[in-house]
Amino acid sequence: MSFGGVQTTPQVVDDDVDMHNTSEVLFRLCANTDPQRDSIFTKGPADVLDHAPSEIVIGTKLGIEATRKLAGECFKRPWPPLIQMNDEVRRKIDALFGNKP
Repeated sequence: MSFGGVQTTPQVVDDDVDMHNTSEVLFRLCANTDPQRDSIFTKGPADVLDHAPSEIVIGTKLGIEATRKLAGECFKRPWPPLIQMNDEVRRKIDALFGNKP
């Protein structure tokens, strides 16, 4: 995610994810991550104007790895396919919530 053009949290997602689609990125961040396995905290340089760190110009960064998991990544079952709505279901949802087709 970025605010004002400055990336605040590095994220790694699969190449089929549109990084410019915030909804899609947030979905993958929520669906594809286990916080213990897929996140890392590290100290590094921070902006002098950033008031959140406890030390001047040294802050903590959070990295999130939100890709599909492979057997070598301590994932012990097949990765499930992404469920897609068919056209009929999509039309019903659009009608319920007033989305334009």
